[in-house]
Amino acid sequence: MEFTAKQIASFIEGKVEGDENAKIHTFAKIEEGVPGAISFLSNPKYTHYIYDTQSSVVLVNEDFVLEKPVNATLIRVKNAYECVAKLLQVYQAALPKKSGVSKAAFISESAKIGKDCYIGAFAYIGDNVEIGDGTLIHPHAVIEDGVKIGENCQIYPNVTIYQGCKLGSKVTIHAGSVIGADGFGFAPNTEGYDKIPQIGIVTIEDDVEIGANTCVDRSTMGTTIIRKGVKLDNLVQIAHNVEVGENTVMSAQVGVAGSTKIGKWCMFGGQVGISGHINIGDKTFLGAQSGVPGNIKGNETLIGTPPMAPKAYFKSIAITRKLPEIYKQLNELQKQVEELKQTINNK
Repeated sequence: MEFTAKQIASFIEGKVEGDENAKIHTFAKIEEGVPGAISFLSNPKYTHYIYDTQSSVVLVNEDFVLEKPVNATLIRVKNAYECVAKLLQVYQAALPKKSGVSKAAFISESAKIGKDCYIGAFAYIGDNVEIGDGTLIHPHAVIEDGVKIGENCQIYPNVTIYQGCKLGSKVTIHAGSVIGADGFGFAPNTEGYDKIPQIGIVTIEDDVEIGANTCVDRSTMGTTIIRKGVKLDNLVQIAHNVEVGENTVMSAQVGVAGSTKIGKWCMFGGQVGISGHINIGDKTFLGAQSGVPGNIKGNETLIGTPPMAPKAYFKSIAITRKLPEIYKQLNELQKQVEELKQTINNK
């Protein structure tokens, strides 16, 4: 498909600066631009590329100031990053979708498959499964007995969804993820550990995306809940009976221990660790590798272990680096104090 700068600007409510008839048919990073491509500039670190890029059109923020002329046609918008995301969504939606049921798939006779679904080769669909219209189940996915999946979902290869779990509509689960494995529940005894049966389920609401090789454990009783709009990166661990609030996002290798409640619109950086049985309030922002041992009220930006305000954290890091020198100075001062004491006592 081919579009003009004018057509694109009309769609994203932007203003063309340059040739409104410039044609584009693909996307490219600004540093790898080619004729016929559209790129975007939102990070100031990449500003210098705009003067040499070969892309035909570049999206920029309204307040971007040119230091010299450019060859590309510019489209000025309120938020270039948001607009390119919108365009990419339209592009992806226009791509042909897989359809039909492979003869190599296994589908239980009691399963209910909606309209316009795709079931790939060697996928397994268990007893009493319900799959909504337009949902795509890719090869080697395993959907166990009693699972309910809504409309227009994407279940990528080698995903396993254990028995009884429930997914809303527009849910995407990437390759290798496991939904509904047993929570980590064991009771110690004199000879080892007794397993605590995990008889609950996982509930995933609408418009959730879960990255590759992420695990969401089933609850001991009741349900582990991933609320509407949540986005989980690759290699995230959500333990049993956790509740993740609406529109919360987590980067790779975040781990959340059992029975913790996380609020809405939170953002966790990579490798954040959350202890169990605590509450984290809405709009909590945690920097990478933060360790959270207790409750957080919300509406805070924190980093470190235990988490603290960024300014205090970086001050403490600066002091920590000086500790060897401070320790040496302290020893010297102690020696001087002892010498003064001896001098005074000898008088």
